[in-house]
Amino acid sequence: MGLWPRRSAVALHSVLRRFHVGSGQKPLSGWINVDIQRLPGVDLVLDVRDGLPFRNAEAIFAEHFLEHLTLQEAFGFLRECRRALAPEGVLRVSTPNLDWVYLTHYRVDSSTADSEAIRNCFDLNRAFHGYGHQFLFNRKTLASVLKSVGFARIAFHEYGKSDLPFLANLERHEKSDDIPELPHVLIAEAAGCTEPVPLPEELLSQYQIALVAR
Repeated sequence: MGLWPRRSAVALHSVLRRFHVGSGQKPLSGWINVDIQRLPGVDLVLDVRDGLPFRNAEAIFAEHFLEHLTLQEAFGFLRECRRALAPEGVLRVSTPNLDWVYLTHYRVDSSTADSEAIRNCFDLNRAFHGYGHQFLFNRKTLASVLKSVGFARIAFHEYGKSDLPFLANLERHEKSDDIPELPHVLIAEAAGCTEPVPLPEELLSQYQIALVAR
């Protein structure tokens, strides 16, 4: 399932129980850095869509990663995170805020110049379909998806901030300008175990049918 190019799995697990998923070229010191590519600083080369080969982790961190998964893959990944974490382990995810993207990339106004209206169209489509994006979340949807895979508690934080010192100042992705009361990224911390609260099946089914139709 995966390769351990630097140290053995046993050695890593005996020292660290914090996993940085999708680390890319920005590995974190003190974490097991996981990526699908063999890059400098990556400890574990793994396609997490195939599952996570560990248990009882203290923390999992994934920055600007979730939006690159299809919705079905995102459900699978988050479900695996809940399984792989210790009961009180914490998942911290950072992903673009759909509400911010819409409000900053698109404006409906009869006074908008033609050139600006055209630019807005391209900007919004780029935000949705560019950079390998598959699905963008708003705050309520992200919280609902986390609850649907069995997380009991979800808290949202500002960029780089956390109530847990070891989860603060982890973000490395380039920041965009926030607008009042609306951050450009959603940063959620999820912990605890509870009975999953599924999203409406009809909603998910209609979405998947539409994807197949394209």
